[in-house]
Amino acid sequence: VDKDALDTQVKERKIQEAAEKARDEEFANEMKRNDKIMCVLEERQKNDIRNINKAISEFQKNFQKPETRLEFDLSDPQALKKDRPARLSDSDPRCTVSGLQKFMGEDLNYDQRMKFQKKQLREWSLQQQRDWKNALADQKFADYLYDKNRIELDQKTMEQQRKEEENRRAVCAATKDFNRTQAAEVVERKKLEKYKKMKDDMDEISSLLQGDLLSENPEQAVSSFGRHRVITDRWKGMNQEQLMAIRYSQQQQVLEKLRLKEEERQRGAEWDRQSIQAARAQLILERHQQRQNRERRQALDNVNAELSQEQKSKNIYLKEEEYSNFPTDQYYAQFNTTSR
Repeated sequence: VDKDALDTQVKERKIQEAAEKARDEEFANEMKRNDKIMCVLEERQKNDIRNINKAISEFQKNFQKPETRLEFDLSDPQALKKDRPARLSDSDPRCTVSGLQKFMGEDLNYDQRMKFQKKQLREWSLQQQRDWKNALADQKFADYLYDKNRIELDQKTMEQQRKEEENRRAVCAATKDFNRTQAAEVVERKKLEKYKKMKDDMDEISSLLQGDLLSENPEQAVSSFGRHRVITDRWKGMNQEQLMAIRYSQQQQVLEKLRLKEEERQRGAEWDRQSIQAARAQLILERHQQRQNRERRQALDNVNAELSQEQKSKNIYLKEEEYSNFPTDQYYAQFNTTSR
C-alpha cells in the first residue's frame, strides 16, 4: 500500500471538503443578504402603495365630492327624507296599476283591520281551548270507564286463574298419588321378576352342569341321519384316525396342485415360444412386403419418368409443327391493319 499517496488523497479530500464548506457558507451568507434586501424592498413597496392610496383618498375627498357627480341623486343618503310618501291615501291618483303601490290587504285601514282580525283570532283560540278542554274531559271520562272495565276484567281473569290453579293442584295431587301407587306396583313386579329370573338361571345352570354339552360327551354330536354326520353345535372335534386321513388327503391335494402348476408352466413356455416364432415370422413377412412395395414404387416412378419424357417430346414436336404451319401472310396483313 502506498501510504504517501493515501495521505495525499486524504489531504486533498479535506481541502476539497473545506472549500465546499466555505462555498456553502458564502452561498448561505449571500442568501441572507438577498433576503434582507428583499424584505427592505417589500417594506418600501408597501409604504409607497400606502402613500399613493392616501394621496388618492385625499384627492377624492377634496376635489371629487359625491355632490358633484351626475348620479348623486341615485345614491343620496338624504333622498328618502327629501322624497314624499309613495301613497298619501287609498285614492291617490299616482297609485296606478303599473305603479305597484296598492295591493289587496295593504290599504290605510290596515291597523284597524289587523286589530279586528287579532281579536277574532283570540276568540277562535279561546273557543278551541274550550273545545280542547271538553275533549280532554271526555277522554278522561272514557279512560276512567275503560280502566274500570279493565280492572273488572282483570279481577275476573285472576279469579278464573285461581280456580284453574286449584284444579291443577288437585289434578297434580291425584296424579302424584296414582304415580306413587304405580311405582310401588312396578317395584313389587320387578322384585317378583328378579326372583323368577334368578330361579330360572339357577335351574339353567344346574341343567347345563349336568348335561352332555359341558360334560363333553362324544355321543351327543352323533346325528340322527347317520354316524358319518355330526351336529355342528355339539361336535367337540375329530379323533386321531380322522385327523391322519385328512392330513393324507391334504398331502395328495398339494402334490396334485404342484403337478398342475408344472403343466401350466410348460404350457406357458410353449405358448411363449410359439408367440416369439409367430412374431418373428410376422416381422419377416412385413420386411418382405416393404421390400416389394419399395421395388413396385421404384418401377412405377421409372414408368412415370418415361411417360413424362415422352409427353414433353410430344409437346415439343406439336409446337414445332404448329409454328411451321402458321400463315405468315395473313398474320402480316392483320398486323398492318391493326397498325393503321
